[in-house]
Amino acid sequence: MGVMSENKFRIEPPQKANEPRVKPAAKASGNGKSVFSGLEKRLKLESYFEDGFPVQYLPKILFVVLLSLIYISNTHYAEKTTRQIDRAQTEVQDLRADYTTLKSDVMFASKQSEVARRVKPLGLKESLNPPFKIVVKN
Repeated sequence: MGVMSENKFRIEPPQKANEPRVKPAAKASGNGKSVFSGLEKRLKLESYFEDGFPVQYLPKILFVVLLSLIYISNTHYAEKTTRQIDRAQTEVQDLRADYTTLKSDVMFASKQSEVARRVKPLGLKESLNPPFKIVVKN
């Protein structure tokens, strides 16, 4: 095993009670103002977090985040299902059109005149006499 290096970090000296908190200068492009710094000043978020993060609201915040995630996933699932339904309807319409075409082809091919025309090269002829019933007496 190799030698691990020591963790090094800077420890801020504790502030005195009467000394105001000093914020590090924000790095922003251009004139020192950014959208987020302006938003932070308007909402006055610093006053909410003076004493640290309000942990008592954490379960409620996590619950709202969980509900938001469930809502987003439900929306995605519904859109996916809608796309699948649209695809299935298109496929059903195509299959119905194929069925109708094949059914009409079979109906045409099974007509008596069409059958007679197709078997003529085989030497078969259409009967000109109607069929009759044979009755056998005991």
